[in-house]
Amino acid sequence: MKSCPKCQRVFPNDAGFCPADGTALSSASLAPAAVSADDPRIGSRLCGRYELRRVVADGGMGRVYEGIDKQTDSRIAVKILHSEIARDEVSLERFKREYEISALLPHEHIVKVLDFQRDAVSKTWLLVMEFLEGEELRYILKREKVLPPERIVRMLSQVAIGLDRAHAQNFIHRDLKPDNLFLCGTREGDNVKLLDFGSVKDTGGNRKKLTQLGTTIGSPFYMAPEQAHGHEDLDARADVFALAALVYECIVGEVPFMGTNGPSILLAILTKDPAPPSVKAAGARYPVPPTLDEVLEVALAKNREIRTRSVGALADAVGRAYGLEGDHLKWATVPQQELGRQIAAAMPALMATKVAPLAVAGDPFATPAAPSGPVSAGRGMDQAFGAVRESDLLAAGVPTSKPAWLVPIVVGILALAVGGAVTLVVMRR
Repeated sequence: MKSCPKCQRVFPNDAGFCPADGTALSSASLAPAAVSADDPRIGSRLCGRYELRRVVADGGMGRVYEGIDKQTDSRIAVKILHSEIARDEVSLERFKREYEISALLPHEHIVKVLDFQRDAVSKTWLLVMEFLEGEELRYILKREKVLPPERIVRMLSQVAIGLDRAHAQNFIHRDLKPDNLFLCGTREGDNVKLLDFGSVKDTGGNRKKLTQLGTTIGSPFYMAPEQAHGHEDLDARADVFALAALVYECIVGEVPFMGTNGPSILLAILTKDPAPPSVKAAGARYPVPPTLDEVLEVALAKNREIRTRSVGALADAVGRAYGLEGDHLKWATVPQQELGRQIAAAMPALMATKVAPLAVAGDPFATPAAPSGPVSAGRGMDQAFGAVRESDLLAAGVPTSKPAWLVPIVVGILALAVGGAVTLVVMRR
């Protein structure tokens, strides 16, 4: 490994100069870490092997350092837990679980968690991960507000590949949000890494439950209705909803469900419908074809029996709504520039597509209206199958009118707003 003697960044052996300040690099072993008066941990070695070089981030759960694993001579990120977090047994168990699950999910689109242990000297707990060069989606959205469609499709396709692998092994992420998608820049476009499997739900029932009854885990803006309600039987469709809300934000520039606090956000998720993205983003920097409206309407369905079944299916639907041919397995590796060229070629026809209005705009549980007059192929097929879908749901014992549980949910959330017994846990990383 090589290191910059000025900023303490670490680089592979074939690097020559630091891209941050242009300083010539030297061997990391010949350029010891500088000692900092602001942070006495910098320059120290934890657990006999992890040398801390510089601070890269501060979070609600801990401080993150760039460092070198002296045993493997590799670049690493080390998160040292804040003392108050380290004293909480449930928090510690979540970090331990993130490490254990990472070992079960080796995947190019899931961050590698390499170690979790306590340093014998400083008595601090640390989580060691592969070092990622890039930034979280949250910072990109804060700066750019919306993303170009080709970037969304490539990112979503890669996330779908990683999440589908996790779902196949009975792991539901349960806390998808822009903070947990890390985008590493390459010449061909973003390479996405999924972060934070510490709040994962193991639907296989092989792990001890950490969430107490009456506690809802997740980030309110992206929480599926059944998750907000505290249902125990979450499945992949909860992650589908969260990812669809995230895609909506990338397209429109704001989350689909707004509120001033946790309870009001959850109430919006349970009782309101977001404006169609093509309407909400009309006149925006990147054109939004009407074909996307129905894709996100189904993916954000409040009744999960109607919702898109998998994140892979969601990624396929979004890509095809932008006029692409193929599927997410293909788009994940296509250079972003080429995806942009294909989408631009398809956009004029997509923008001219006429889509019938929604059946009942304010009622997500209403039966789809029968088609009246010419409609687009996609909308026409959905309306034609509307009656079949309803009969299938009735046959399966699924109510198609407003479910009875909606009333106690709303009452419960209102109770929460004034000090009820339900606890909403917003995961901070």
